[in-house]
Amino acid sequence: MEQIIKEFKEDLAQFREMTDKFYAKEVSAKEYKGFSGGFGSYAQKGGQASMLRLRLPGGRLDKEKLKFIAASIEEYGIKKVHFTTCQTVQFHDLSAKTVCEIMEKAFDVGIITRGGGGDFPRNVMVSPLSGVEAGEYFDVMPYALAVSDYLLRIIKTVKMPRKLKVCFSNSPENETHATFRDLGFVAKPEGTFDVYSVGGLGNHPRMGLKVAEQISPSEVLYYVKAMVDTFVAHGNYESRAKARTRYMQETLGVEGYKQAYLEKLKLAKAGEDLSLRLTLGEVTKNGTSVGPAVEGTDTQGEKQGRQKRVIPQKQEGLYAVAYHPIGGVPQASKFAEIYDTIQDMEEVELRIGPDETIYFINLNGEETEKVLAVTADGAADLFETSVACIGASICQVGLRDSQGALAEIIEEVRKYDFADGVLPRIHISGCTSSCGTHQIGTLGFHGGVKRVNNVVEPAFTFHVNGSDREGEERFGEQWGMMLQKDLPAFFVELGLAVQGENTTFAPWFAEAPERLRKIAEKYFC
Repeated sequence: MEQIIKEFKEDLAQFREMTDKFYAKEVSAKEYKGFSGGFGSYAQKGGQASMLRLRLPGGRLDKEKLKFIAASIEEYGIKKVHFTTCQTVQFHDLSAKTVCEIMEKAFDVGIITRGGGGDFPRNVMVSPLSGVEAGEYFDVMPYALAVSDYLLRIIKTVKMPRKLKVCFSNSPENETHATFRDLGFVAKPEGTFDVYSVGGLGNHPRMGLKVAEQISPSEVLYYVKAMVDTFVAHGNYESRAKARTRYMQETLGVEGYKQAYLEKLKLAKAGEDLSLRLTLGEVTKNGTSVGPAVEGTDTQGEKQGRQKRVIPQKQEGLYAVAYHPIGGVPQASKFAEIYDTIQDMEEVELRIGPDETIYFINLNGEETEKVLAVTADGAADLFETSVACIGASICQVGLRDSQGALAEIIEEVRKYDFADGVLPRIHISGCTSSCGTHQIGTLGFHGGVKRVNNVVEPAFTFHVNGSDREGEERFGEQWGMMLQKDLPAFFVELGLAVQGENTTFAPWFAEAPERLRKIAEKYFC
């Protein structure tokens, strides 16, 4: 890995050169995007600033990395930071000089931005409380970190048609969508993985295909190599619109794909030794253990605790605290406040979740109170933990300002002081790409436009009843399109209807879905 890191650092000279050319308008935005994405950076809409995606395998943000982020924010005057649904941290509104300097300095704390964008293996995702979650099947984090290292090693040697997303799930909660990603490892109670592949959200969404059952965790790298080799052999290099792995379900057929994948798996196992040497019960660097967890599942009390932000860990006497800044966009100064709070807390680290929630883990009782205090500015209820991508004000391909839409809705809804759960968490994407995971939300929206009286209006398509839980996976149904300006009124009316029944949204909708449709139809355009 040291040699790979050395080569990555040497490549930064090329990035600086191309970035300077882009800002000097010597290369086009399209040409620059094709190059810069592989370094984890893109030009923002308008081409006057850059973003940088800090790759954090498993969403792990230890104190050294947190200190670096806080120091970078202060040194470069960064005003906008976003937690992504791929468990990374994004800096926004960066100058050419700033993006280059932060990218280089990040190496010193183990943050590698290569492959953060472009046609490369992306950040490896993990259930955020893996290793500490009561009821989990086992700690999947060590295997995910090994996969991350493997994928970084092949970035410079393999040319794939498009990006590749690999993830691990530690329980049926399936927060990382392991059953419908490019490649997903799903933990099972006996300490093995089921393996799914060629799924994905966005345009032409597909559930994943199960390609293996009850594999030994020591073999995960063979399955990763087989996925990469299958994608290279059968992926679409001609049409970017049809180049994601999920399109192989159509080009090869379901059985044809499985056969092609298993052939590559056989070759992988006959090649270099990729077996992992981690064993059940081995203690990992973060103090958690590899292997089956304590028996049992979340109790109702623990679920209520999750809603109240304090989550008892499976380690007796330790807690996790959830913090969800509105829209996944904290005040930039918050990083320094958090670091100052936890810097002397032993074994404490942060985990970024796929829903833009941040978890502090391994806290004792006294530390829990301090973390609750420093994160009191976050979401006040389930509805305010809603998910939104960064939106069209920044994203080159975005159509609608998802962050702005969410802020408008929350501002209006707060006037009514609804009880927690009266409104569900919603998911908003600025376009069809589903960076806000709108397709698996209880209620979801993706951005578009609608012509009303010969005037083009910002609008969102409404998705209903999606789910990512293992065994209950489904993409939401598209019910219609609403104008952005009408969304706050829609949620107020919905909240009043649910509150009027003296209940919360989940049972209200389950009992009679047509009541939601009746309200929504008033706002369809």
